[in-house]
Amino acid sequence: MYCIVDIETTGNSIRGNKITEISIFKYDGYEIVDEFTSLVNPHCEIPYFITRLTGIDNEMVRDAPTIDEIAPEILRITEGTIFVAHSVNFDYNIIKNELKEIGREFTRKKLCTVRLSRQLLPGYHSYSLGKLCSSLEIPLTDRHRARGDAHATTLLFKKLLRADGAEQVFKTFLNARSQEATLPASLPRDAFKRLPNKPGVYYFKNNKGKIIYVGKAVNLKKRVLSHFYDKSSKEVRMCAETADIDFELSGNELVALLMESSAIKHYYPEHNRAQKRKIQPYGIFSYEDRNGIKHLAYNKLKMAPNAFSVLYSPTTCRLFLEEICKVYRLCPKYCHLQENVKTCSHYRINGCDGICEGSENIGEYNAKVIKAIEQVNSERENFIIREKGREPDEEAFIMVKNNAYIGYGFIEKEVIINSQEDLTAYLIAQPNTLETESIIRSYVSKNSRKVINLKEEAWAF
Repeated sequence: MYCIVDIETTGNSIRGNKITEISIFKYDGYEIVDEFTSLVNPHCEIPYFITRLTGIDNEMVRDAPTIDEIAPEILRITEGTIFVAHSVNFDYNIIKNELKEIGREFTRKKLCTVRLSRQLLPGYHSYSLGKLCSSLEIPLTDRHRARGDAHATTLLFKKLLRADGAEQVFKTFLNARSQEATLPASLPRDAFKRLPNKPGVYYFKNNKGKIIYVGKAVNLKKRVLSHFYDKSSKEVRMCAETADIDFELSGNELVALLMESSAIKHYYPEHNRAQKRKIQPYGIFSYEDRNGIKHLAYNKLKMAPNAFSVLYSPTTCRLFLEEICKVYRLCPKYCHLQENVKTCSHYRINGCDGICEGSENIGEYNAKVIKAIEQVNSERENFIIREKGREPDEEAFIMVKNNAYIGYGFIEKEVIINSQEDLTAYLIAQPNTLETESIIRSYVSKNSRKVINLKEEAWAF
């Protein structure tokens, strides 16, 4: 026994979405044996755009029964049946949440007519209810009203029950271990099946092929499936838009993290929140004024000639310059920590030897500036990280030069590497960002044994 269901809602997020109309047809596989249809008072305003779509307005539902009042009828008519709907997870989860809020449990087996149609009626351009009914010449009246859509879905379901191969498909979909009811309605099962149980990044795409979400995983298939089980509003909305999944193997979690960070900044997917900020890099640089005095200053990186250090905010730049001033007894004025002053008087720095007053030799002062820059340059790190490759006969590496992440690569184990140049030939260049610096710094602090210092005279990959 089946119950074919359709609901109209207020159109908010899943948890805030309220039913405004519900229609349930109880169907025994041959004919409709019972029906329940009702408007529902959602106890909230119906947005104008929903009224334009469905025709249901606040006045129509003002005296309608509440979900609490019709709950016994919903439970009665659906008891012992299989819950059927077009994009079943939407209708099922809305009803389940509404009943849960009033202390009623609701658990039914589910079938999705979108997924069944894709399997049993392949080849159609669109599987939306309206276009599918038009293609199959199924009458659909009162579109976007619960009873009209539920009745059309019942007629569609009747065709699906009698389609070639239906018995085996229905059996598979109703198998307790089957993931068919869990997968998004628009996602072909093959797109999920081809995901491996390996580390990498995955890309959720909409029906136009646009990437809407990027994620990383140690186990791609398991992580992607977790999105479909997550019933939060954000996840349900994202999964409902997902029509395809692509992926890239990384071999290990570190490369997956770096690949994910790069992809988010490149594609700017609408459902990713973290790492979408474009953080402005700043460069610390040196220049000589008309009096021959060397200055230290900072500016946006593209306006900082020959920067010898890159930081990610004006505050960190100032703190960096303050520390250099203290250690090398430089002048805050000529480090641009104080502007438009004749002589320095910095409240935290009092080690200036008098260059701003003319009492320190310019050559001696410049020598201190040069020494400071040389010291910063000498502290730059150059290393590679050795990690697992995508296959057993492969290794991965991540390269950092002059404190900056420059990319990753993969090398077959049988290849002999004798120099940095040999390694660079396999490098996939990547941008250095605040996020990649943080990812690598965190990794190195926990996995120092996998770090190979390139400054050492003898090193081997």
